[in-house]
Amino acid sequence: MNGASREALAAARERLDALTDSTSVDAAQLAGGLAAVTALLDREVSLRRVLTDPAQAGEAKAELVQRLLAGQVSGTTADLVSGLVRSRWSQSRDLVDALEELANVADLTAAQQTGALDSVEDELFRFGRIVSSNTELRAALTDRKATASAKSELLRSLLGGRADAATERLVTRLVTAPRGRSLEAGLESLSKLAAERRDRVVAVVTSAVPLSDTQKRRLGAALAKLYGRQMHLNLDVDPGVVGGMRVQVGDEVINGSLADRIEDAARRMAS
Repeated sequence: MNGASREALAAARERLDALTDSTSVDAAQLAGGLAAVTALLDREVSLRRVLTDPAQAGEAKAELVQRLLAGQVSGTTADLVSGLVRSRWSQSRDLVDALEELANVADLTAAQQTGALDSVEDELFRFGRIVSSNTELRAALTDRKATASAKSELLRSLLGGRADAATERLVTRLVTAPRGRSLEAGLESLSKLAAERRDRVVAVVTSAVPLSDTQKRRLGAALAKLYGRQMHLNLDVDPGVVGGMRVQVGDEVINGSLADRIEDAARRMAS
């Protein structure tokens, strides 16, 4: 993705992380809902174009999404998709790619919440190796004449009871809806998302006033470079933090104004 689409996906990933950080949100259910919307928009090209048309008001597109998805997916899923269509997209297909990625991330988050993320990452890797070494299995899983239900049944016989439920869901979606990718490329993409999720670091940021989107992006980028890992910001507002902010990453606490901390981060990176 480039330009507007990349920014829209980054914002959506932040919203997804904020949602799934809440124990009240079922990440696996959210993944299923996002996957269903992905399939809908992948199939309905005209609808996809309407929802990514820059000439249409974002709020009008969000209202259309709410009407279409009412009763079909959870309210949380519908709200997340509404936020997506309010954003600008460089190409209409980028919206579908983003939805698919969010569904996969939500399933990986579900695995992380149950302590199974390492197992899922390993299972995806091993499944990829099995497929690459078994030409008959690969042919069966990529056969365009085979129905989705037949492929799902084959995967159930292979993975059911032997792999984590999140692994089975991720692989089944990939095999039954490859969306033009090779099986190997799709598995590699899933493995990268799993590794990225495993390396995710959370920074708890407390500021005297809410941070602007620009400030959040700058702070997140500076912290990511400082720690060498992707950084997720959990934001809180405390008027008692007069004139500045407090950032905690693990056991390390950073105090100081936003501008001072970013300038210090830049100096440390340059040294």
